[in-house]
Amino acid sequence: MEQAEIGLIGLGVMGGNLALNIAEKGHRIAVFNRTVEKTHEFMASAGALAERIVPCETIEDFVAAIRPPRPIIIMIKAGEPVDQQMTALMPHLSAGDIMIDAGNANFRDTRARFERVSGTGLTFIGMGVSGGEEGARHGPSIMVGGTPESYARVEKVLTSIAARFDNEPCCAWLGTDGAGHFVKTIHNGIEYADMQMIAEIYGILRDGLGKSAPEIARIFQAWNKGRLNSYLIEITGTVLAAHDPLTGKPMADIILDKAGQKGTGKWSVIEAQNMGVPATAIEAAVAARSLSSQKAERELAEALFGAEPVSFPMADGPALNKDLELALFAAKIGAYAQGFAVMAEASREFNWSLPMPAIARIWRAGCIIRSQFLDEITSAFTAAPDAANLILTPAFAEMVKETLPSLRRVVSAATAAGLPVPALASALTWFEGYRRARGTANVIQAQRDFFGAHGFERVDGVDRPHGPWGSGASQQ
Repeated sequence: MEQAEIGLIGLGVMGGNLALNIAEKGHRIAVFNRTVEKTHEFMASAGALAERIVPCETIEDFVAAIRPPRPIIIMIKAGEPVDQQMTALMPHLSAGDIMIDAGNANFRDTRARFERVSGTGLTFIGMGVSGGEEGARHGPSIMVGGTPESYARVEKVLTSIAARFDNEPCCAWLGTDGAGHFVKTIHNGIEYADMQMIAEIYGILRDGLGKSAPEIARIFQAWNKGRLNSYLIEITGTVLAAHDPLTGKPMADIILDKAGQKGTGKWSVIEAQNMGVPATAIEAAVAARSLSSQKAERELAEALFGAEPVSFPMADGPALNKDLELALFAAKIGAYAQGFAVMAEASREFNWSLPMPAIARIWRAGCIIRSQFLDEITSAFTAAPDAANLILTPAFAEMVKETLPSLRRVVSAATAAGLPVPALASALTWFEGYRRARGTANVIQAQRDFFGAHGFERVDGVDRPHGPWGSGASQQ
């Protein structure tokens, strides 16, 4: 039997769809699942694509079915199961073979796995895959971290299955070891912020203006025809327009307001904090999901404090709709600017040389945050590759000047009405702090010197690093 070009372990929804995508693009693929029955079920559902799929019931048969050097995608639950699968697989592999973790791995685990195979003759790829099950089947955004040589072995397959934007594959090699999974982590952090900001605008329209889900759906559908055009805006309009087949009520009105999370958003916040890069909009979005899970406590708090907002202080109508649209756009700029700043710092810290224009380019299709906006980010970073921050590029500086007043008005009105807008407000306060050459941290430095003699720098450059506070250490 002809050997397969690539192998895949793990035939869950994502793994199965990725295998079908690979087969559909003309590549012969070997598949293996720990539960043999799952492999049989998968083959039965593969239809005409089954002729390009080699089902295997043992690790030995699976490895033998792939042409060396063997690229093997591992598509199973992140964490310890991946390490266990590597342990089972490695004794059967040969020099040059490549294990590819395509799950939502913590990039630090990926770096450790690179170290694990160092000196064995084997290599490893940490591959971020975004787009959900639909993307896996028909074209995801793919973020690759590994050696250039290992990427070259799988580039043909990966670029063929990736989503395409203007006929360019949304797939790129981004750097060594954990680079791909780090970029995927920040992608997910931005995704959290994007979704939370949309939900906050929905909350203003629902609770501040009393609009129904179908009415709000029409607003989002209109916005999707303009500068906010994106997958998340599109699906928000779709889900708000849907009705529950059991009750006939708007579907959104009967969904419990408790949002789940799998950890990647939290990882993005932790890494931003570790590197000292403010990612306030992402932090607020992660915290908002955690607060949403405290449903019982929120019900007790509402009974104690009340939750009915005062009258929304902005008049309903086209002008407000435009302000809401521009406010959401401004906050979105803030979240993306923060995410790209975190990646830029990680690139320096881990010696990755992350290509910012390429990252924006491969997010333009296939992934959850795909949008027309990312094409503008690609152009901005291409024109100004050395910009310290996205909002300092000429194109985005003008966008911020245009949209920031709307964000300020909307956040102020929401706060006055008692409506929570943590991500919108965090993006706003980040903008306000970032654009001030003289902030207020001088007082913090004075306090630190007073109680801990930590010292400070003076604006006049004089070498007197302590203040006249009266403490022994401060008398220098």
